[in-house]
Order: sequence, then C-alpha cells, then structure tokens
Amino acid sequence: MSPAGIGFLGIAIMLLLFATRMPVAFVMGVVGFVGFSVLTSVQGGLNMLSRSMYEVFVSYDLTTIPLFILMGQLAFNAGISRRLFSTAYHFFGHIRGGMAMATISACTAFGAVCGSSPATAATMATVAIPEMKRFGYRDRLAAGAVAAGGGLGMVMPPSVVLIIYGVLTEQSIGKLFVAGILPAFMLTVLFLCAIAITCHRHPDYGPPAERFAWIARIKSLAGLTDTLIIFAVVLTGLFKGWFTPTEAASVGAVSVLVLGLARRQLNWALIMKSLEETLRTSCMILFLVAGAVVFGKFLAVTRIPFTTANYIGGLEIPALAVMGLIVLIYFIGGCFMDSLAMVMLTVPVFYPVVMNLGYDPIWFGVIIVLVTEMGVITPPVGINVYVVYGVTTAMKQNISLESIFRGIYPFLVATIIGIAILFFIPQIVTFLPSLM
Repeated sequence: MSPAGIGFLGIAIMLLLFATRMPVAFVMGVVGFVGFSVLTSVQGGLNMLSRSMYEVFVSYDLTTIPLFILMGQLAFNAGISRRLFSTAYHFFGHIRGGMAMATISACTAFGAVCGSSPATAATMATVAIPEMKRFGYRDRLAAGAVAAGGGLGMVMPPSVVLIIYGVLTEQSIGKLFVAGILPAFMLTVLFLCAIAITCHRHPDYGPPAERFAWIARIKSLAGLTDTLIIFAVVLTGLFKGWFTPTEAASVGAVSVLVLGLARRQLNWALIMKSLEETLRTSCMILFLVAGAVVFGKFLAVTRIPFTTANYIGGLEIPALAVMGLIVLIYFIGGCFMDSLAMVMLTVPVFYPVVMNLGYDPIWFGVIIVLVTEMGVITPPVGINVYVVYGVTTAMKQNISLESIFRGIYPFLVATIIGIAILFFIPQIVTFLPSLM
C-alpha cells in the first residue's frame, strides 16, 4: 500500500475510534505512532513518539496554557463570574430575553480572564441557568445561551486556541490576542441580536424580570472592577511590549490571586481547588497537543497535507472561494472533532495555502477561532453542549440534550454572519494589531 493509502487508512481508523468515545489524545497518539512505525520502522516510531512528547511538555510557549487556566479558575473561585452576571443582569434583566443577554455579556467578560470555552460554559451554567429557570425561561434559550456564550471564551483574549495557532504558525501571540478583541465584541452584539429576535418571535421563551433603578445599575458596575483591572494589566502589558504572552499569563494569574486575597474572597481551600482543576485541565490539553503532534508527524510522512494543500491551492477558482471551502472543511470537521485537535491537525495543511493566497496570518487565526467556536456547539461532538448538560444534570435542572442543541441554532447563524462580516471587513481583525 502506498504512503498516502496508509495515511487515509489511519484517518479512517482514527475517526472510527473517535466514534467509540475513546480519549481523543490517546487515539491520535496511538494511530500516529503505529502509522509512522509502519512507514518507517518501530525504532523510528519510538524515537518520534518520545521526542514529540518531550518537546510538548517542555515547551516554554505552551506554559501559557496552564497559567491562563489557573487565572480563570482563581477568578471563578473568587466569585468574579457571579459579580459579572449580576452587573449584566441589572442592565438587561428587565427586557425580554434580558437574562440570556446578561449571560452572553458575562461570558464575554469572563472570557477575558479565562481563555477556555468549556470552562466559561461550565462557570456560567452554574451561575445563570438556575436564575433563568427561576424566572420561567425556556430550557432551549437558557442552556443554548450558556453553551454558545461559552464559545466567546475562545475568541476573547486570552484564548487557548489562539495560543496553539500562534505556536504552530510562529505568529505573535500578543498580536493574536489583541486581534481577537473587536471580533469578540462584534460576536457578542450579534448574539444579543439573536436573542432579541428569538424572543420577539417567541415572547414566552424569555419573559422579562425585575427592573432596577439607575442608581442600582450604576452601583452594580463595581462588579466589573476586578475584570477590568486584570484585563487592562494583561492587555496593556502585551500592547506596550512590557512582557511576553507567557509572562502576561503569570502576571494575570498573580493579579487575580492578589485581588482575591485582598478582598478575602480566596482562602487556602479555594486556592488548592483552583490548582487541582488547573492541573486536570492543563494535562488534558497538553496530552491533546502531544497526540496531535504525533499524528501530524505521521501525516507528514504520508505527504497527504502537502498534496491536499497543492490541490486546493491549484484550484481554478477565486481566492475567496478557496477560503470559503477551507472554512467549510473546518466547520464540518469541527462537528466531529475537538476544536484543539482540529486546529492541530489542519493548520499545517491549510496555513501555507492561505499564505499563498495573500491573506493575513493574524486574520486567518481569528477566522479559525470563530469557525472552531461553531464546532463546540454543533452535534455530534459539541463539547460545550455536553458541559452544560453535565452541569445542569448535577444541579438537577432537568434540561435535555435535545433542548440544548435546539437552542444553539440562533447563535450558530449569528456566528456565520460574523464570519461573513470579517471576510468583507478584515480591518476589524487587523486594526488593533497594526497599532502594536
């Protein structure tokens, strides 16, 4: 069998094993190791496996991931997410769908101190869904808003997906972070519009809650203080070049810790809980990266990435159509694979094509994040949907998977509109990085 044939067989076996719910990281690692060994030798496969695993776990750039995850865990245990939701609720709660709008706004703000989509979804599910259920919100709107809002944690810096993209393509992670700010706010506005349209068509989905006086709304803005301080410190340092992204992650984590201790909202038990959750999540992500690296080495030997890139790049169609095809591939693949795994596997294939077409690499990174964000809420994988389902089941809220999946469609349409806007107005992405 030819190397390409072995490569396609390996891909088929990998997808089959994914369907059995085996851990994605182990599936990619095992298939990559076996395939590489078949094409070279067992000794070569063992050398590649050990070297790839070692390089991932000692990578200085990837230390950004556990530090930003720690920042998000400390922020959650310090009560920052609850205060963010309370502030948004004071401003939006009195209109139809207002609590869902408050949830989306709080997700955007919490994404500024978290960087993980599932973590944002899980955090806001514990805070927002019981309140929305108490005011009579339909399950599909309440859970759908949380699942989709969690995806904003992928776009709003710091973003784990942007970190991985920056490492793979050797782009400035600081510029990628800054580039994600305006698209994140744009997507937030589109999500708010999706909720408004949904509640206009179905008024019973999101009944209005209590109206607060302006004095109470102004007082509630104090709940934004911690987030604004942390966001300003991290982004200003990156923008001014005072520290690297890795140093920014450590500065952010320390900032949350200091603020939590100063306000007496963190104690030793909560700090240890944050460290435990950080360790669990970081190991999952790093093993996923390592598995994807091993599988990528296998694909490189088969020459499939280079052949695919040459084929797509050689199509006699406009550059915009090629980009549309790439986005479609990302969307379909994101329906079946974890977002990080999808990025790790496909960026080495499509990045050279996109560069040959003359597109900006920073813009392409943000587009990838938006497309993979759709993947975290679309069936059958939809990791955010399963996270929200797991949290609501643990809280005995009795929300079905079907209701959550049905609730994400307005937000899916809003994301597609957002991607289309960035295609035709790329300056939304490139403007802030151009100032650095």
